[in-house]
Amino acid sequence: MKKWVNIKNNLPAAGFLVFLLAVWEFLGRVLDMPGYILPVPSAIALALAENFPLLLEHTRATFIAVLGGLILAIGIAFILALAMDRWKPLKQALYPVLVISQAVPIFALAPLILIWFGAGLLPKVLIVALVCFFPLAVSLVEGLSQVDQEAVDLMQTMQANRWMIMRSVQLPFAMPYLFSGLKIAATYSVLGAIIGEWLAARAGLGIYMLRAMHSFRTSDLFASIVVVVVLSLALFKLVELAGWLSMPWQRNITNQMKG
Repeated sequence: MKKWVNIKNNLPAAGFLVFLLAVWEFLGRVLDMPGYILPVPSAIALALAENFPLLLEHTRATFIAVLGGLILAIGIAFILALAMDRWKPLKQALYPVLVISQAVPIFALAPLILIWFGAGLLPKVLIVALVCFFPLAVSLVEGLSQVDQEAVDLMQTMQANRWMIMRSVQLPFAMPYLFSGLKIAATYSVLGAIIGEWLAARAGLGIYMLRAMHSFRTSDLFASIVVVVVLSLALFKLVELAGWLSMPWQRNITNQMKG
């Protein structure tokens, strides 16, 4: 029943998307729009089918960079958030710097990373990590700061050490914040990997896009955009699934509220 309700709720969005594609196809045919300017959806679907093995190969290269960058960003954000929660002066010193750092566009930092670390996988991983780090760190810091102090005090009266309090109270309370930040980071990660590939890479969806653009294969360019969208949505859903599996108490609360 729940699955049917979810499908029913998504029907309006799916119907509107189909309508937009039909209008796009119709106007493209009627106006006889050149394919190198704006291809019709059927031409994009054909390009996607014809180049699927090559797109899959480039997607694999992009996904490796995304995965590496996400893991690195999660690790650094986790350590830094715990340190800022433990030492308040450190939080007062670093938190404003984290916020200010977001004013620097990633396009300005990416060439520097390329100069320092050269071409290859490492620069892409670092760029993804930079893109993903901020939402993860801020979400974790916010989650740790909102922990119920009464629960912490209760653990302290039971002679619990700092690690036990962190494991039993702080981390479970902060996990919804972590996964909220991770959803944002997962969608940003693909963008970060593509930016790195635009600057210097041997393989990846960014390289595929550049080659398609320079040869005026607009249908192939749109096909790669479709793959990017699908990859971003898949990562978002994987994070959502990981959160659902990691927080059974959240499922119980949600079921009680619905009941």
